[in-house]
Amino acid sequence: MIDIKLIRENKDLVKENIKKKFQDQKLPLVDEVYELDKLYRECKNKCDSLKSKKNKLSDSIGVLVREKKQEEINQTKIEISSIQSDIDELDKREIELQGKIKERMMVIPNIIDESVPVGKDDSENVEIEKYGQPVVPKYEIPYHADILESINGLD
Repeated sequence: MIDIKLIRENKDLVKENIKKKFQDQKLPLVDEVYELDKLYRECKNKCDSLKSKKNKLSDSIGVLVREKKQEEINQTKIEISSIQSDIDELDKREIELQGKIKERMMVIPNIIDESVPVGKDDSENVEIEKYGQPVVPKYEIPYHADILESINGLD
């Protein structure tokens, strides 16, 4: 899986890579990930800001207790409770966005090396080096499905 920062910083490179692999149907995924990532980061920043505000309010309760300001303590607790419910909603949204991003990122292909020639299929591959001769056994090689059936038959 490619790094999300690559899509943030150079989504055109990612799209060009997809085109080189002749997988044009995956091009919209790059824009989707880019937009979902923006939403995720906005959500994360808002959540972090609310957590900071909640911590400051929590710290102020100690001061209010010492000053014996019960009315303000109750109001602060209500405000903290409200902020916590907002934080909980944002946390759920973050998890949802992360899932959507990961789902799309798993489909976007990795970046191919510049030295790799572009070709539509295996027939256009370039053989760079070959070691020895291919070994052809004297017996028939069974298909993996046949092997699995024979193993299951042993149960």
